Amino acid sequence: MESTRARVLRAKKLGVLIRDARLASGRSRKAIAEVLGISTSQLAAYERGDKAPSLPELEALAYHLQLPVEHFFGSEVLTEDDTGADVEQRLGRLIAIRQRIVGALLRQAREEADLSLSEVSRKLEIPKSRLRDYELGERPVPLPDLEALAALYGLTVQHFMDREGPIGEWLAQQRQVAHFLELPPELRAFVAKPVNRPYLELAQRLSEMSVEKLRAVAEGLLEITL
Repeated sequence: MESTRARVLRAKKLGVLIRDARLASGRSRKAIAEVLGISTSQLAAYERGDKAPSLPELEALAYHLQLPVEHFFGSEVLTEDDTGADVEQRLGRLIAIRQRIVGALLRQAREEADLSLSEVSRKLEIPKSRLRDYELGERPVPLPDLEALAALYGLTVQHFMDREGPIGEWLAQQRQVAHFLELPPELRAFVAKPVNRPYLELAQRLSEMSVEKLRAVAEGLLEITL
């Protein structure tokens, strides 16, 4: 009886984690079900905890959502609200905030380039009223327009990308993962071992030292070994 109850509770907990991971990714139940090769009703049963996925299905889900499979063995959720009801609303608010930030950066770049709205309008053949809306964040800036404005101001589109918000943090993590995967296999294996963490922390501290301090450390080591 206790064994059965434990398995039922495990399935319920797993269902919460699966639903949370899907909602955090912004994917629909239909899209995930198609990836796993199951029906939406079966995925719904997984998310309710009425049924539990197999390990290969869980591995495929983790791979598709770019999560470690161990995430589903824990209890930490990814969304702020584990019901996931406001995921779309939060993304909508984030987009609105980002549009205003992009607009403010466009205005700053234009003023630093010592150009008026009329001059920019004439050079790029974009209506002055539209440029004003862009800078106020009241109108989304189509990417071709943003590229043209950035080039006019001597900038790149990367200048306007999110750096400090949740999307910026995610992008930074993706770049870090990409850099890690570029390392030789033996170096990746070394970094991934927890036992080697003290060496990595030492390397980090050394990288933050000035040239003078590094020289002093090197000279001290030479004195010890001679």
